[in-house]
Amino acid sequence: MTNEQPVALITGSAKRIGAALVRRFHDAGYRLIIHYNGSEEEALSLQAERNAVRADSVSCLQAALTERSEVAQLAQNALDCFGRIDVLINNASSFYATPLEDSTQGQWDDLIDSNLRGAYFLSVALSQELTRRQGNIINILDAMVDGAIKDFPIYNIAKAGLKSMTLSLARELAPAVRVNGVAPGAILWPSHLENPQDEAAEAARKKALAGIPLGRTGTVEDIANTAFFLVDQASYMTGAVIKVDGGRALR
Repeated sequence: MTNEQPVALITGSAKRIGAALVRRFHDAGYRLIIHYNGSEEEALSLQAERNAVRADSVSCLQAALTERSEVAQLAQNALDCFGRIDVLINNASSFYATPLEDSTQGQWDDLIDSNLRGAYFLSVALSQELTRRQGNIINILDAMVDGAIKDFPIYNIAKAGLKSMTLSLARELAPAVRVNGVAPGAILWPSHLENPQDEAAEAARKKALAGIPLGRTGTVEDIANTAFFLVDQASYMTGAVIKVDGGRALR
């Protein structure tokens, strides 16, 4: 292994879409830094899995993106892992309902910090390194970013801010760094809709699928492949957001 191999830092990458991103970029020859907050067991398991494929090619770093001091330390620790960062993928996200009349300042802080503020300050902290490497930032958004999910107002605001951040950083960091977004639709059901024995959850899943022209959910690999395309094959794209939603935006 040489220091010429590119390095990707992916936040919130211990499981789900984040883990698929790790596997996709690792399969393409990247060295990876898995960031996690509370999912240590999953992160270490994924690290071991990937290092069994290519020794010493994956590191793990823990940080709470809701704490600005930890975000700054994450940036420095990530650089210390392999001596370079070529790709930053802001994937970490919190997602839960905050009905308007019940929403709290604590929920606001948590959702804005985990979905937006942490991504912004991590991007800023790594902007000089990414400029040096002619690198990429990919932000993982939500296919509903141009609309709104009922009872999720704070989450909606955070993701809308992340889209605006994508456009703003694309402008600020051009021409050296390309900044794009991937907006997943129905890929993995949220935990409250996963139970196959729950009739209400089943009804909600059917209703959601009825609004998708392709009539099915996507896969985590769909998102990972789109992100990799933007990094590896789309050298004339910046400030773009690709919706991967089975055509749901057509309805």
